[in-house]
Parts: sequence; C-alpha cells; structure tokens
Amino acid sequence: MSKKTLVDYSEFDESRVVVTKEEILAVNPQRFDFELLDGIFYIDEDRACGYLDVKEDAFWVRGHFPGRPLMPGVLILECAAQLSSYYALTTKLVDNGFVGLGGMTNVRFRGPVVPGDRLLLMLKKGKARRNAMFTACFQGFVNKSLVVDGEVKGVALGE
Repeated sequence: MSKKTLVDYSEFDESRVVVTKEEILAVNPQRFDFELLDGIFYIDEDRACGYLDVKEDAFWVRGHFPGRPLMPGVLILECAAQLSSYYALTTKLVDNGFVGLGGMTNVRFRGPVVPGDRLLLMLKKGKARRNAMFTACFQGFVNKSLVVDGEVKGVALGE
C-alpha cells in the first residue's frame, strides 16, 4: 500500500461486522442483483468502511468476461456509492428519502476485482450541505492492495 488509507486498518476488525446486510437494506433502496454492500466494519461521523464479498455466481460473471471474469468498474463504483448513501442517511447528512449518485471525479482503477475477492471500501466525508449534497473520498482494496479510488458526490432526492 503506497497510498495512505482513509481509515487505518487498526481502527476496525474485519471479523466484526458492526452493520449487517439486513441493516443496510433497511436504509438503502437497492435490491436483488444491485445489493452491492454486504456489511460495514466501521462508521463514525467522518468515515466509514464496508465490504462486498464478490461471489462466483454474480450476474455479471458469465459475460464480463467469459473464462476470465472481471468485476465491471461501474459496479465497483456502485459499491462506493451505496456505502456513501448509507453513511449520509445514518449520519443525518440527509434526513429522509434517499440519496442519488450526483457524480464521480478523479476515479482511477488500479487493480482487478474478481470472484472470490473481498472488496473493502473506505470513505471519508468531504464537503456537505445537509439535505442537499455531499462529497466523499473513497478507496477500494483487495487484500490490502488499492484497486480503485476517487470522489463520489451524493444528492438528496427526497421521499
């Protein structure tokens, strides 16, 4: 790891989930194939750390790419967006309704994510206007190797 992590690994325990998938589903609206956040290991007023266990039978495996499945970048970014949505709603950056993706900037893919991997996502709050919009830096890791980073912008979409 050449880049400093947004959440130090010593601050959480990957064997201790503090927010379960069921608790995420009670907040985030994504369902079925788009449930792309399995749990959260760490959350405070400024940062969050969650994960997705990439499954061998994920809907994209068969076609992206046959014989050598590679998780599509857009789905990796959706994982980061879902973590930011949960974070914004539970820390009351957005009081009600749901959070939509307003954009992403400075995104860099730095390594592959494949079935069997655990994609660990870290988020650090940036600018925020309560009940309007917020930004957050994010990083994604597989086996402590940085595979993606960038900035996500979330927007409050109301009821």
